[in-house]
Amino acid sequence: MALKLTCRGKSSGLCLLWVACGTAAPAGAQFPPSSQSGVPVASDSCSSPCIPSLGERPISWKLLAPNIVHDPKSISLFPGSVAHGRHWKPAVSFLVATAGLVALDPYDAPYFRRTSSFSGFNKAFSGNNTMLGMSIVPISLYAVGVLRKDSYAQHTSLLAGEAVADVEIPTTVLKDLDRRLRPVEVPPKGNFSDTWFEGHGSIIRGNGSFPSGHMVAATSIATVFADRYRRHRWVPWVAYGLAGVVGFSRVTLQSHFPSDVFAGAVLGYAVSHYVVLGSR
Repeated sequence: MALKLTCRGKSSGLCLLWVACGTAAPAGAQFPPSSQSGVPVASDSCSSPCIPSLGERPISWKLLAPNIVHDPKSISLFPGSVAHGRHWKPAVSFLVATAGLVALDPYDAPYFRRTSSFSGFNKAFSGNNTMLGMSIVPISLYAVGVLRKDSYAQHTSLLAGEAVADVEIPTTVLKDLDRRLRPVEVPPKGNFSDTWFEGHGSIIRGNGSFPSGHMVAATSIATVFADRYRRHRWVPWVAYGLAGVVGFSRVTLQSHFPSDVFAGAVLGYAVSHYVVLGSR
């Protein structure tokens, strides 16, 4: 069903919040496990200390593509469940929190334009560096899993890749719908309140700022690692902490508004936790 977006100005972002809510809230909270290829659900063999999550799909290189193809169906079912009165509390909470952050964006974004306090941090955590780091972590774990014949580690890496692939689809759609300017694209003395539906760029890559693609990917990977290695209490702290650093860098680099980062974090977590991992 086509969406016709006609709002402008300071309230424009609110038009996208309901669309974002369709994917960013707990999309699979009541969905069946996403083993959609007809293979019975089975838990991974666990050769390292871990807690296998019940109801997780089987994962392998052969099943990776079919899972990615089918997952958008599970994600797309959420708006209908909200319309029927299910999951409305987390949906409304997400809408309210994001709307509040959007309202604050014109006040916090100018600070990061003026300050030079984060110049060293920005060099270390540039967009390319953080993307490289997010790629190295699951690849390294997979390589270690192969060397140690640890199937659990290999499957964790594949699930992280699946989560990123899954969440990139709704992220790109949202970016193409909102076409929000990035803070760095707002001209000097420009209006930070009027950033929606103003961007131009590649449709394939997503030409808007909302949500943050880096934060979506970082939170997706962090959620998979934190969930599957949660017996090690330090793993969730490190995983989400590093994801938080990535999100903060997107703000200090003036690549995204805080509301973009928040929406990306919720979207990445929801798709990874409820759709890919099939958590209940």
